[in-house]
Amino acid sequence: MKLLAVDTALGGCSVALLEDGAVRAHVFEAMDRGHAERLAPMVDQVMGRAGEVFAALDRLAVTTGPGTFTGQRVGLAFMRGLRLALKIPLHGVTTLDAIAAAAMAQTQQETCAVLHDARRAEAYLLLKRGPVVVQEPVVLPFADAVSRVRVFGPCALAGTGAAQAREALGPEFVLSDMRQPDALWVARLALGQPVPEAAPGPLYLRPPDAKLPGAKLPGKQALP
Repeated sequence: MKLLAVDTALGGCSVALLEDGAVRAHVFEAMDRGHAERLAPMVDQVMGRAGEVFAALDRLAVTTGPGTFTGQRVGLAFMRGLRLALKIPLHGVTTLDAIAAAAMAQTQQETCAVLHDARRAEAYLLLKRGPVVVQEPVVLPFADAVSRVRVFGPCALAGTGAAQAREALGPEFVLSDMRQPDALWVARLALGQPVPEAAPGPLYLRPPDAKLPGAKLPGKQALP
């Protein structure tokens, strides 16, 4: 089975192609903006390296969030378009779950806390034990997120808030190198999911900074 995965939701842009769990091609670029311009060329680069055509793909995967509003929609819109064109399933994976999976593999820890800067002195938080997500993605004041991790207990720390959190938590918490989601781990997590019947939508944990008068606050919703 061949699965193509992308991530554009936070501080990077990445694409990975796996076949029966083996990595055929993979690219990652750190970036705060410009995802829309880089995504299609990176997908073409990965497919070209692997010598594959889109018609050979069996499944797709994409990060749903949390992340930047623009970044989330770039990846979702692109992959939803491929889903329609190819008529194959599209998996959704949260950014924090992808970071946690990578951190646990790197540190060989069985538990992980992902704390990612959400600005406004807040953090996106996810807690994971093995394959089980104990705390689904949530946005909290940074101090409250650290308190939840302390109660969770010693674990791997990942995300852009990990280093600051470790200063407060102590050396029994293992600092990983994982700061951003990577499509490689999005693909690996998607392979363990049941085949989805519907396309995923963006995971928004709070409203945008600017919105039209009378607009509804976003939650997890489908793209237009």
